Amino acid sequence: MARTAHARWTQTVNIPRVSAHNLQKSFPGGRKQPPVPVLRGISIEVGDGEMVSIVGPSGSGKSTLLYCLSGLEPYNSGSVRVEGHELGELGRSALASLRRDHVGFVFQSYNLIPSLSARENVALPARLARRGARRTDVTAALAAVGLGDRARHKPGQLSGGQQQRVAIARALAMKPHIVFADEPTGSLDTASGDGVLQRLRRVTREGRSVVMVTHDLEAAARADRVLVLRDGVIHSELREPTPEQVLDAVSLAGAAA
Repeated sequence: MARTAHARWTQTVNIPRVSAHNLQKSFPGGRKQPPVPVLRGISIEVGDGEMVSIVGPSGSGKSTLLYCLSGLEPYNSGSVRVEGHELGELGRSALASLRRDHVGFVFQSYNLIPSLSARENVALPARLARRGARRTDVTAALAAVGLGDRARHKPGQLSGGQQQRVAIARALAMKPHIVFADEPTGSLDTASGDGVLQRLRRVTREGRSVVMVTHDLEAAARADRVLVLRDGVIHSELREPTPEQVLDAVSLAGAAA
């Protein structure tokens, strides 16, 4: 029998976890000086289960791009969407809720609370969201970064590398849909850094996404895609590159100045 006019057809639409279109950002200039452009019309998409690295020479706009994509830094024009929500259309409260419910951050400066233990720092985002953090989840997050025996230590009792791993555990404990990481292996030795990168890759195998800024070209090459920035624009894009290919691309971007 032929379908009637009332038959329903369904279509699955894959919405990127994060997308930007013609993203532009400038910082104020000095006295009587024009604004300084930092991002000059960047367009990207990050899909489910994808890990994207952002590399480039110093001053290329890497961290600014990361902060604009995550909603921590306002942008001047263009569009940024996270989980289908246009960031420029959200008020402060709605933006904070979106970040709290869907986004995890790994800051280069750690941003740990000195008076709290490692366990308490990891549990803090859940407490602020009034969800409560299960002790087993916090313990598992610390164990995943090799700090199961440091749960009661405060930041001042930990090395820089250990503090960085606590920050990573804190970002992952809430199981966010998207993790934004600024130099996540910058303070780590080779073995610890490798463990952190493996953990971030596991996040993508669970269908979540990672966007990472790094100077570590071997770390960058762990990603599905590598974006090479130069003077606020995407100079090149590499898919599943080797560290040598990333190095060549960054060198070409530097030579293009």
